[in-house]
Amino acid sequence: MSQAADGMNYDPQGQAKAVVDKGEFPFAVAYLDHGHINGMTGALQNAGGDLRTIYDTDPQRAAHFKSQFPDVEIVDDFNRILDDPAIKMVAAAAIPNERCGIGLQVLDAGKDYFSDKAPFTSLDQLAQARQRVQKTGQKYMVYFSERLHNAPTYCAGELVRQGAIGKLIQILVTAPHRLSKDKRPDWFFDKSRYGGILTDIGCHQFEQFLYYGKTTKAEVNFARVENFNNPDQPGLEDFGETSLTLDTGVSCYCRIDWFTPDAARAWGDGRLFALGTEGYIEVRKYLDVGHPGNQPSVFLVNHEEERVITFEGPQNFPFFGELILDCLNRTENAMSQEHAFSSAELSLLAQQMADGKLIP
Repeated sequence: MSQAADGMNYDPQGQAKAVVDKGEFPFAVAYLDHGHINGMTGALQNAGGDLRTIYDTDPQRAAHFKSQFPDVEIVDDFNRILDDPAIKMVAAAAIPNERCGIGLQVLDAGKDYFSDKAPFTSLDQLAQARQRVQKTGQKYMVYFSERLHNAPTYCAGELVRQGAIGKLIQILVTAPHRLSKDKRPDWFFDKSRYGGILTDIGCHQFEQFLYYGKTTKAEVNFARVENFNNPDQPGLEDFGETSLTLDTGVSCYCRIDWFTPDAARAWGDGRLFALGTEGYIEVRKYLDVGHPGNQPSVFLVNHEEERVITFEGPQNFPFFGELILDCLNRTENAMSQEHAFSSAELSLLAQQMADGKLIP
């Protein structure tokens, strides 16, 4: 299976100009339960981050990670990272229901936390994190990779925010994923641990809705989850959909699923459609079906032009350098804390509605 076809360990190979000198931003990596940690780590290094130490509950997994990032020390106790005054940030990709507890430890240790998505599996966890961020002044940032680590989605977001299609009216996102059922860990099929499909994957889409719409507030109108095709794994939700309305009036809809077919060249043919008063944008996030070049693309049509923007080779992902500088300067240029928390909160509310625990 090609690297682009493997969603579990997908690592967009990017390039970035280092924003700090070597040694200026020491960070650690811990809890390697999801392969997203590879992309998170590489992107921070490309932006100038200095990876010092790693910790994992599985020594073999830690050793494998070290083979990819050889200039790092493996520690056998997470407290050694928490107690190290040099470490400024901890990046982690733990099992989803454990991410908040780990993050609270990191914040209490006076360090910033960079979690894989989804950052929470319950509203209670979110409330605890909000309180702890306010108390400690530390950052609880989230790896929303479907925008932050995807050049077409990032580019389209900037075009929308700059007014390339006029006033935004609607955003539609389709987010298929490859299941690879036989390669998934047990927790992947346990809803109490992964939080539900709208929480786990949906938070990506909610983050895009809020970013493109320049807001942190929305209302959930409708949400649904199903297990259509995996009766042997009753805890798995293989389909989800939801509708939101931003406080600006923008209509938002997303469909999320685990039905990427085997012939697809990427782990998911993700698409985004944005409609504005003066034009529209389509994003083909990971491949362009039917074209052998397979180049992810952005299609822009407005009153002045009809344009295709293609993305070949390693791309620049500015979020990670901005995040490092935010941590050093205590600014919020990469992402505001409220944006990160609101994206997660909306996904949790949508999941509750789909589960019948929240009445629209």
